[in-house]
Amino acid sequence: MTRKLILYIAASLDGYIAKPGDDLSFLDAMDKEGVDYGYTDFISQVDTVIIGRKTFDWVFKVINNVPHPEKETFIITRTAREPIGKTQFYTGDVAELVRELKAQPGGVIYCDGGAQLANTLYREGLLDEIIVSVIPVLLGGGIRLFEEGIPERKLELLGSKSYETGLVQVHYRVKSDL
Repeated sequence: MTRKLILYIAASLDGYIAKPGDDLSFLDAMDKEGVDYGYTDFISQVDTVIIGRKTFDWVFKVINNVPHPEKETFIITRTAREPIGKTQFYTGDVAELVRELKAQPGGVIYCDGGAQLANTLYREGLLDEIIVSVIPVLLGGGIRLFEEGIPERKLELLGSKSYETGLVQVHYRVKSDL
């Protein structure tokens, strides 16, 4: 069975994953003690993470460490760097990397952002599922989750869940046909 690549990401109701200036502060409103919005269950299935360099830099700054240090992680970047534990800085073709990873045995491959990476993987037809935590805010600008002109594809709803914070999480399978 082929491994799945799942995009798991948060976005405003109007489709932005960050405010102008790569500002993610709108996510802070969802912090609630004891509520992880299903993240623990999701990440327990994951053994490989792919993350864009800008997202990596932001997370590294916030937690002062590499994200997911126990998982095989690929930071997609143009600048080669030495690995940090299981975290590799990958400068090659990301579509080729994902095809190779999908051909290997293992668990879920997690696309942890950002938008440029997600759009590339979507355009290449490599995203199998998309989980979006819709944050109850309209930002009106910033970095869009999906850019204009992406190919049309049908999605199949696998599930949805709402939380008392107002966050609604939707889980779709990306269908290969229109």
